[in-house]
Amino acid sequence: MKPNSARHKSNICERSAYILAFFAALSMLLLASACGPSAPEKGTPAYFWAAAQETYAAGDYLKTLDHLDGILDSDNEYTARAVPWSLLLTSGLANGYADLADHYQAGGKKNKAAPGNFFRFVGSYRSQANRLTLRFADNFAKHGDIKGDSVTVVFNFPPGSADPVGQLETVAAGKLLPASVADQTETRALQRGIILAMARATGSPDDAAKAQAALKANQGKIPRNTYLMAMANALFDASELYSARQINDSEKQKILAQRALDLIKPLPESFETKDLGVKIRLALKEPTT
Repeated sequence: MKPNSARHKSNICERSAYILAFFAALSMLLLASACGPSAPEKGTPAYFWAAAQETYAAGDYLKTLDHLDGILDSDNEYTARAVPWSLLLTSGLANGYADLADHYQAGGKKNKAAPGNFFRFVGSYRSQANRLTLRFADNFAKHGDIKGDSVTVVFNFPPGSADPVGQLETVAAGKLLPASVADQTETRALQRGIILAMARATGSPDDAAKAQAALKANQGKIPRNTYLMAMANALFDASELYSARQINDSEKQKILAQRALDLIKPLPESFETKDLGVKIRLALKEPTT
């Protein structure tokens, strides 16, 4: 019986050793996990940067702007990358909302039976365009100065297309869309606004595919003058929101148009600068020659 007892004790010892080894390995794994990289502390620029990437990927563009504003509150390692992201996103969304408002306004004029159903959307969309335009103008005034020969765009084109949103033509003809279709149409219009802003920033306003390829080939870098020309166009577009046809605030219209004109004055003369200069001076009612 003694040999069997010895083997039994040996088996118990082996099982105990395995169990101890298992728990030792588990403890080391947990310790390594605890000592690994931790999430950025809430409220820090790193936290806002990670949050902006997450919300942008999820298509929550307004929340993305909130996170980017958290970065722009101070000068930090993310500021240079956050500025063009914020300005392009804000101006693109403002144009998207303004486009929605214009189509619903046209629809309200066409639909004599129930124009109020359209103008309810006009008020909401134009109010959002106004808030975003003022946000864009404010952030550009604070952070628009470019240091260096280029800026870097670190975010991808959103899903969607630069083509006009077909359903908005239905709206402009005086026909309301079903709620689910209206929501999809709004999303497509906002994505289009962002795509157009990004395409213009690369110097290819009429070719989003070319703009996307250029950003990829150049690792997101855009020449300084090309970017500033895009910002001048964005400021002029922003000024149009305050025309008599839309919000009708001539003071804001003049301020934004003048900022656009001031921005192109130092740029090398080109067809684009001349053309925009004429448009701005007409809006300001100044001589064009």
